[in-house]
Amino acid sequence: MARKEMVVDEVQKIMEDLVHVRNVAIVAHVDHGKTTLSDSLVARAGLISKDLAGQQRVLDYDEQEQARGITIKSANISLGFTYEGAHYLINLIDTPGHVDFGGHVTRAMRAVDGVVVVIDAVEGVMPQTETVLRQALKERAKPVLFINKVDRLINELKLDAQAMMEKLQKIISTVNKIIVNNAPENLKEEWQVTVENGKVALGSAFQKWAISINSMKKHNVSFKQIYDLVNENKLDELTKVAPVDEVVLEMVVKYLPHPKEAQAYRVPRLWHGDLESEEGKAMLACDSKGPTVGVVFGVHSDEHAGEVAILRLFSGSITKGDELYIASKMKYARVQQVSVYMGPDRVPVEKVTAGNIGAVIGLKDVYVGETVSSKPIEPFEQIKHYSEPVVTKSIEAKNPKDLGKLIEVLRAIAKEDPTLKIELNQETGEHLISGMGELHLEIIEYKIKVEKGLDIKTSPPIVVYRETVFKKGPTIEGKSPNKHNKFYIHVEPLPESIIKAIHEGKIPEGKIKGKVPQQIVDALVEAGMDRDMAKGVWDVYDGNIFIDATKGVQYLNEVRELAVQSFEDGMREGPLAKEKVANVLVILEDASLHEDNVHRGPAQILPAVKKAVYASMLKAGVVLLEPKQKILVQVPQEYGGAILSLTNAKRGKLVTMDQEGDQSKIVVIIPVAETFGLSNELRSASQGRAIWYPEYWGYEALPKELQDKVVRQIRERKGLPPEPPAPEVFME
Repeated sequence: MARKEMVVDEVQKIMEDLVHVRNVAIVAHVDHGKTTLSDSLVARAGLISKDLAGQQRVLDYDEQEQARGITIKSANISLGFTYEGAHYLINLIDTPGHVDFGGHVTRAMRAVDGVVVVIDAVEGVMPQTETVLRQALKERAKPVLFINKVDRLINELKLDAQAMMEKLQKIISTVNKIIVNNAPENLKEEWQVTVENGKVALGSAFQKWAISINSMKKHNVSFKQIYDLVNENKLDELTKVAPVDEVVLEMVVKYLPHPKEAQAYRVPRLWHGDLESEEGKAMLACDSKGPTVGVVFGVHSDEHAGEVAILRLFSGSITKGDELYIASKMKYARVQQVSVYMGPDRVPVEKVTAGNIGAVIGLKDVYVGETVSSKPIEPFEQIKHYSEPVVTKSIEAKNPKDLGKLIEVLRAIAKEDPTLKIELNQETGEHLISGMGELHLEIIEYKIKVEKGLDIKTSPPIVVYRETVFKKGPTIEGKSPNKHNKFYIHVEPLPESIIKAIHEGKIPEGKIKGKVPQQIVDALVEAGMDRDMAKGVWDVYDGNIFIDATKGVQYLNEVRELAVQSFEDGMREGPLAKEKVANVLVILEDASLHEDNVHRGPAQILPAVKKAVYASMLKAGVVLLEPKQKILVQVPQEYGGAILSLTNAKRGKLVTMDQEGDQSKIVVIIPVAETFGLSNELRSASQGRAIWYPEYWGYEALPKELQDKVVRQIRERKGLPPEPPAPEVFME
């Protein structure tokens, strides 16, 4: 029997023995060595040769990943291992470290119960390390730590054993600080990582050696012996006494929880349904005999099989022919095939059971974060991406006859990668794709051109702005074209506390049907809103809120759906430059409506509401917000001045500047509009010696002196008159 079939048989056998199952992601900053480490674990399971581990990068199987030497998307693999005579199943996810692909990390966290945090011993805790660890803790995934590239401290930095231990201790205490700030209250202590408690391993994934307190006792070696072996470059001896796969595997098995243990505290955090219900109890107990409930955390298009949904099963089991309810579609779909992933290969299995990760074919049109179940239930909390798309390109098919195919391809890509936003304009044939950064969009273009074989042309990058108000606007009467319906509306800025609660998912986005759920009312009150006002919420859309504060208006319920639709249309394209609106509270104070519903159809209600919102916003003063990035630049000291001059010229704001040895660490916040081509400028300012890492920072008001100029540029690009409209245009 071929090794892969044997592995699948092992996997199937262990799946139901939950004490021997681990769902684990390997997370880190870009280039800290996650995929290299994954290789050693894949080799340990017998799927590749140990000699190739670290060079093959088997989980970077995408052509672009191999070419660029970075991980672009999460890869899943189910591995059967034997440890201390017992058989274990490790469902492993190798995640990207580059900030442009952070969405893949966020989604992987929903599926796993533990993470191996990999940190480069020389670079230490980097911005993306902190981000991914925070996300893991938010999803209640328990961490263990692997400090990688320790050989560089000895061979390159020439540190002695004492200096080396000090450097490693600094990394460990920084990680523990992040754990204390983000772990659940009752687990802060238990989740701390130290060398003494066995939850820290040190080593070199590339050289395939590692040590932990347990392995040193087991193989009877001291830190001094390891230090000398590295110093003398005796790698064969090192891998004999300190094999990396054994050390990391032991950490995962011993210190990361099995699904039954993890779901007891993860389910109450991620699912807000009734924990006393049949489904609630089954998920808390991770019961494979209970009702089926799972969450889709990845969608993959397979040219032969169609759409593949990759999901974590929290209770029940899935077999071919099962009918599963898709929460957002409110309908059932039939499962055509169940599989597990072996890196690039998807291998069919009979069934996937609770506490495991599997791939399902047949659930058409699911999205990432979708809840699937054997019968309708309260869906899981939305998967929140911490950053937003900030760079846009327009894209069109070179050959007009390919337009239909392009739309199809874009929709499929957007389903696989929800951090990519796509706007299709059927009238002009111009489509906009918005991503996390230039690299993100570059990869998407490559996929369309090379993988899908479509000839396309794209524009230079465009920045995505937002429109908002900082002052309360006056109450405006919005009249329907037939003058029979009137809406009295004003806008005001959303308080920072409510913006934060929406961003953190405490106040879920979406239209509210009927009475406002108590948990939303409580969350709004806690964030500072008046309770009566909170009870009138009709819609939370893209960080904006629409509230009905009217008293006893006749027929209002009959036009509610249209009023909400009009509010959403207005928030999609603001009055100033048709950019999205953010952080605005829209309050409907009063209304008078015609008694005959013939006179209050869509053509009457939609313009009446939207015009009142626009006029109140313009009277309050609409301001453009621009996206910003936080950039960490590491550079030899002598180039620090040149880097500061460059970032100052780009409207950069210095946050910190630290010296470590002969290196400067400069952290600046720079508008995204100023970052195009920044890579080349940083290289030339430092003669190629600078290393930099960007991350999403958020939106801030565009400086006053640039407002008019940028508004005109956006309007002209969109084919609008250069002058923005006056409020009176919407008050006729």
